[in-house]
Amino acid sequence: MNILFTKRFNEVLSYSKISQTELAARVNVSKQCISDYKSGKSFPSIQTLFLICKVLEVSADYLLGLTDEYK
Repeated sequence: MNILFTKRFNEVLSYSKISQTELAARVNVSKQCISDYKSGKSFPSIQTLFLICKVLEVSADYLLGLTDEYK
């Protein structure tokens, strides 16, 4: 599941019009945290995952690999 999260997070972020810096500011984490999520070095907390989903308009189930439906 961790590899799938990393893959899907990168996919969703690349299709969004939001930069890593903007996403970091909007979810209250550092740009390095976003970089770590992208590389699979770390994973967001539940609270941060919730905010990421709101900002990127994607379901947590999709990012976590529980469904193949984007929203």
